Amino acid sequence: MSHATGFSCIRCGTAFPVDLQIDSRGCPNCVAVAPANLKVVYNRQKPSPYDETQQTKLPSLWRYADMLPCTPGEAISLGEGLTPLLPATVIGSALGVPNLLIKDEGRNPTWSHKDRFSTVAVSLARLAGARVVATASSGNAGASLAAYAARAGLRCVVVTFAGTAGAMLAQIKKYGAEIVPLADKSQRWPLLAAGVERFGWFATSPFQAPVVGSHPLGIEGYKTLAYEIFEQMNGSMPDWCVLPVCYGDALAGLFEGFTDLLDQGKIDRVPRLAAAEIHGSLSEALASKTDMITEAPAAFETLAVSIGTTRSTFQALRALRLSGGTAVRVGNRGLIALQQQLAASEGIFAELASVTPLAAIETLRRQGAIVASDRVVAIITASGLKDLDRSTIPDGRQTVFETAEEAWKHLLKDEGYCSARYETV
Repeated sequence: MSHATGFSCIRCGTAFPVDLQIDSRGCPNCVAVAPANLKVVYNRQKPSPYDETQQTKLPSLWRYADMLPCTPGEAISLGEGLTPLLPATVIGSALGVPNLLIKDEGRNPTWSHKDRFSTVAVSLARLAGARVVATASSGNAGASLAAYAARAGLRCVVVTFAGTAGAMLAQIKKYGAEIVPLADKSQRWPLLAAGVERFGWFATSPFQAPVVGSHPLGIEGYKTLAYEIFEQMNGSMPDWCVLPVCYGDALAGLFEGFTDLLDQGKIDRVPRLAAAEIHGSLSEALASKTDMITEAPAAFETLAVSIGTTRSTFQALRALRLSGGTAVRVGNRGLIALQQQLAASEGIFAELASVTPLAAIETLRRQGAIVASDRVVAIITASGLKDLDRSTIPDGRQTVFETAEEAWKHLLKDEGYCSARYETV
């Protein structure tokens, strides 16, 4: 690792050497009290990633390489990052937040934010001499890791479970990864652990319980979300950033990125962060003021499978607490309608898990936590093409028109399609 000099615990601050073998338990001192992930430590004065000479170097997130654990020359890249930050005034006004911006991570090479993680993790895996990278994944992480492994010439194993979205499985297969589906979801981690211990696999995802988060090297890639938001907002900050949260890797990285900017004097505050979650483990931990995240009951089967964990992590809780943020439970009701509304009004087709921030914003606005004048960034983490088998429910009643005249009669029922030019057709 060209830039990193070690790791430290995000909870107790204990330092660890740079050659530490990451086993996904996190800090050994905290594991019995409140399991906590590690973060990368750098020994140099961090330069600003926004110096003009840096900004124009590379058309990817590796333009921020001085803030990451390896150099651009060591990087495995597919041109990830630099995703657009788009005003979404129509749906924003409908949600009561006219100053809504969408960070569309579906524009990444494998159509999800996971590419920010994979580009760093696979780069470091290759530098470490790994021959196989592996992950337990419901879809996006597996697809992303498979693509970057292919780019790096490494083999990839994706351990998954029944119910994973078909489109993502197809994507993983096309990248040449080995897919291992398990009927018992809990068996994914022992399989990964055996691969790490017996064959030296570089596992990027958790493989121990309780989960502390993914590999800390990969999480560094998510810091670039904050750098880009700062740059795209011309040096100002939103009041809120809202994103879907499972184990909180992107949330933790986003917070660290904003903290970097604060430490550099580039900003005077970190935006409040909000987690759109499903079953409520973060909400409960925030309410109880504990560091130990407990299992939340799974009261329903969520459409947002990729964030459907019943137990989140301390790294997510820490980011919410230190930013003055919050967590919002999101159910299935209205998700498909929000997905369609976002696509139809803003031209952004998002995965079902990725529209949970909009549902969370609606709740926070109704509660008065977000006010109408707030500038809010919703991070849309993946493309809607990822889970079409869940978001599109065939009804078997599609109308097929025999003639153009019949089709026009149908269209003319809606005045929005009836300009004077076509009324006589």
